[in-house]
Amino acid sequence: MIAEEWLAKQRMAPATLEKARWTLDNLVFPWIGDRPIAEIDTPEMLKLLRRIEERGAHETAHRTKQRCGQIFRYAIATSRASRDPTVDLRGALTPAKVTHRAAVTDPAKVGELLRAIEGYTGGLVARCALKLAPLVFARPGELRQAEWSEIDLDAALWRIPAGKMKMREAHTIPLSSQAAAVLRELQPLTGGGQYVFPSERSRQRPMSDGTINAALRRMGFDKETMTGHGFRAMASTRLNEMGWSPDVIERQLAHAERNKVRAAYNRAQYIDERKRMMQAWADCLDALRAGTNNVVAFNRKAS
Repeated sequence: MIAEEWLAKQRMAPATLEKARWTLDNLVFPWIGDRPIAEIDTPEMLKLLRRIEERGAHETAHRTKQRCGQIFRYAIATSRASRDPTVDLRGALTPAKVTHRAAVTDPAKVGELLRAIEGYTGGLVARCALKLAPLVFARPGELRQAEWSEIDLDAALWRIPAGKMKMREAHTIPLSSQAAAVLRELQPLTGGGQYVFPSERSRQRPMSDGTINAALRRMGFDKETMTGHGFRAMASTRLNEMGWSPDVIERQLAHAERNKVRAAYNRAQYIDERKRMMQAWADCLDALRAGTNNVVAFNRKAS
């Protein structure tokens, strides 16, 4: 099957690959999986996508259209189709509602959240993951799949391989002294295994993707207030207000840099400044947790 062939050639993060396969297996293959790809036309694709829209899953319909378009373009490139029928569907689907992930960004509220995390009474693995999340502001999937082999506590660096990253580029996260302390607290419990944050059911697997959000709910933060992904927005908002360079912040967030030459240059140029920024950020979080809210003292220009 051409779709399977295309999927096998993709270098996606494991979670993205899993979602792509689920979409194809459940939303596409049952209806057009056995059809010759060159014979699939625009009305047939619209019917398939309307079926998804009918249950209110408008964003899923758009993602499915995008995924199918990628497969059609692969078929064209390999001389097994002459056109992409999804091209003619522009404007045919109901626009997906843009939703922003909930995040706590107000300094006083950030302090409340950090104090709640400090007092969390759940398991040590989940507690340490909660404590590390605001300090490193990695994507939730990157955090829960962290491996001890990626952590260099002596150099205070967490090196994430490209295969785990959304943008498929290796990423380095400088560890503040506070972040390193969290990892050292957890190391006696999980350091002998593969994963920093293993599943409660099996040490051979990372903790589930719902662990952080479930812990936040237990602490009283609903999904409209804070999510695991929200720690990234929290850091981005506060660091920009503290006066750090947007380029440095974006590099630390591992956002895509379209210009490959500039991307390579930025990775080399910003590592020292990112180390300073991550320590200043951790110190700022300590201040917010204590309720002193002395953000100005952590501004880059004052460092």
